[in-house]
Amino acid sequence: MSLCIDAPADDEWDSFVVEHPQGHVLQLSAWGKLKAEFGWQLARTAVRDHDAIVAGAQVLLRRLPLGYQIAYVPKGPLLDPIHPDSCHALFDALRRQNHARQAIMLKVEPDLLDTNIPWWVENGFRPSGQTIQPRRTLLVDITGTEDEILSRMKSKTRYNIRVAERQGVQVYPGQHGDLEAFNRLMTVTGERDAFGIHSAAYYDRAYTLFAPTGQVRLFVASCEGQPIAGLMAFACGSRAWYMYGASANEHRDKMPNYALQWAAICWARSRGCHTYDLWGVPDEEEGTLEAHFAERQGGLWGVYRFKRGFGGRLVRTVGAFDYVYNRPAYWLYRCALRIRANRTPA
Repeated sequence: MSLCIDAPADDEWDSFVVEHPQGHVLQLSAWGKLKAEFGWQLARTAVRDHDAIVAGAQVLLRRLPLGYQIAYVPKGPLLDPIHPDSCHALFDALRRQNHARQAIMLKVEPDLLDTNIPWWVENGFRPSGQTIQPRRTLLVDITGTEDEILSRMKSKTRYNIRVAERQGVQVYPGQHGDLEAFNRLMTVTGERDAFGIHSAAYYDRAYTLFAPTGQVRLFVASCEGQPIAGLMAFACGSRAWYMYGASANEHRDKMPNYALQWAAICWARSRGCHTYDLWGVPDEEEGTLEAHFAERQGGLWGVYRFKRGFGGRLVRTVGAFDYVYNRPAYWLYRCALRIRANRTPA
């Protein structure tokens, strides 16, 4: 191999991500630009063999006190395991660059199954107690006909999709002007279900950045002419992700969220996607999830009760790993995380 390092332009990088077996929406240039507008800095490093990109990482950098930074690769890096020389070249380049940036560590969260953990440890990474993205999720197989996809769902979920239709719920592809209603619904949902949400500006930019490539679709469910639920889904290559969803307090008995998920699945299938990622369930074994989903409350248990009906396959990724550059600063950073986690509100 004849390897060199550079920072590719957006279009070339996105082509590499889309074609890579582990290519993920969080590694697309639009996602990097989104995070760069909300507190992060963006950097990109690629390894080429002659002209072709064979490995790379889109890195997000966050400033810490005393001039330090943390470097974070969401759902990456994207490696070529057949050619380990390219992997080592990428990590060497990242180490040099991150030293120059005064990064105390490189945190990675590869989109790989947890059977791959030993490889990362053997290459100098340590398992991290701080994960950013959900480690366990449900992947819905959306290959085949619509009837075949429906047949793989729980009977109650199929029934609820039909209930929404019978109750007059209409689902339509939203436009930029529908984001105002979507943001109102997000606020209602966050207050009702007690979970954090992004600002209206964040959802607006996410939609605006991904819309030109058709890699985002906003769906709105309405009843009696009023928006009652919304969903934002993203796609990259053969995969799609349910990222954000919201609903009003009214008309929940009409099952609009089921109709929205079905619309998003059909959209992803029409794009040629093979899987639809429901993005996050409790990090528990399947036996535990199935034994306790009916009574457990809090966290992601409520969303698991909803998501399990779509017939997805439960998978668990390797989680987060840290490559430490500055051990004393890293120790202080970990202490600060523990203090913040243990602090109770007054």
